[in-house]
Amino acid sequence: QVQLVESGGGLVQAGGSLRLSCAASGNIYSIKDMGWYRQAPGKQRDLVATISTAGSTYYADSVKGRFTISRDNAKTTVYLQMNSLKFEDTAVYYCKLRQGLVMDYWGKGTLVTVSS
Repeated sequence: QVQLVESGGGLVQAGGSLRLSCAASGNIYSIKDMGWYRQAPGKQRDLVATISTAGSTYYADSVKGRFTISRDNAKTTVYLQMNSLKFEDTAVYYCKLRQGLVMDYWGKGTLVTVSS
């Protein structure tokens, strides 16, 4: 089993910044990628950004230029630096780890609230 623990969420004014962290532990092997997703109230969970084991990154159009995904050298902690936050960035942010081809693990989420 793999455990993911997110941290760093909170309340911030529009235009501000937050940094989310996601630490993975447990039976970690064959990590394909790690990423962040978010779910706003009443909406589906959407991809925000991913980073592969090779370091390739992907961003949703809505966050390009504002958010940056990165990881530590051990490749078991992933970060999401969020700048120029907007009200519409308000959501619960979830960390996901893909192990192998089809095994996905999710964290419990951390709430980001951006006040306008």
